[in-house]
Amino acid sequence: MQPAAPVDSETPRAAATVVLLRDAAAGPEVLLLRRHAKASNMAGVYVFPGGKLDADDATLNPAAHLDQPHAALHERLNEPDTDHPTAAGLYVAALREALEECGLLLAEPMVSDAPVDALRARAMLREGQPFAQVLAALQLRLQTRQLAPWSRWITPLAPTMGTRRFDTRFFVAQAPADQTARHDDEETTDSVWLAPRTALEQYRDGRIDLAPPQIMSLAHLARHASVASVLAAARSQRPPLILPEPFDHEGVRVICYPGDAMHPVRERALPGPTRLHYRERRFTPEQGFDALFD
Repeated sequence: MQPAAPVDSETPRAAATVVLLRDAAAGPEVLLLRRHAKASNMAGVYVFPGGKLDADDATLNPAAHLDQPHAALHERLNEPDTDHPTAAGLYVAALREALEECGLLLAEPMVSDAPVDALRARAMLREGQPFAQVLAALQLRLQTRQLAPWSRWITPLAPTMGTRRFDTRFFVAQAPADQTARHDDEETTDSVWLAPRTALEQYRDGRIDLAPPQIMSLAHLARHASVASVLAAARSQRPPLILPEPFDHEGVRVICYPGDAMHPVRERALPGPTRLHYRERRFTPEQGFDALFD
């Protein structure tokens, strides 16, 4: 087994994504958005809301627009080499992208009992108004406390899907109960709430497309019986760093994760299998689909 040849050595772009959850009768459900079929990266794939860190995300005035100071956000992210404004900016990016891509706004009014008008906030963003200006106009403060850092994924040098490299921080959060999620019909063309296992079954059956970070994250989520359980688990540990290692073995692409015999990091970062095989346009564990839940 030989490592796959690198195809792109660009520095990964800082990014943030938020795994939005809600409780249902059969357990937690997760929001997935389908990227536009003509998107330059991950076209047609179902993903969690998210995107790259914008320069303005790190410049929001914490006293005016955040419910926590930069130092607290930096500590929770657990990245000593990341400066405080950038750490805070990653939280902001996750919340901004959730508003842009699915219309959910995790924010609180600065005036008691005032409503959180997510529809208006999203419309203002789509008109090109800066996020800070939107928050000021609507007198809102972002609820960074609702976000729990969960994991950090860095695209490998030889990605199997997509053409860009990202350094993405994954957060988990409970979706606001009084807001309705909907795709934007621009970057995303479908939005669905699914139980994690159901999403993986639809992927197995070819009904939806998923990328490896979503596959492994959904398998992780499937082990929880409630949103509270997910959030408690995220807040009880440091977010693991996951840098997948791709290999080609007998004509099959294999992606290894920390804890695998072929990965340089020996300590496991995730439950479930430590490698996925790419066959017939589907990523599956060597032992079969059910190994995702063992």
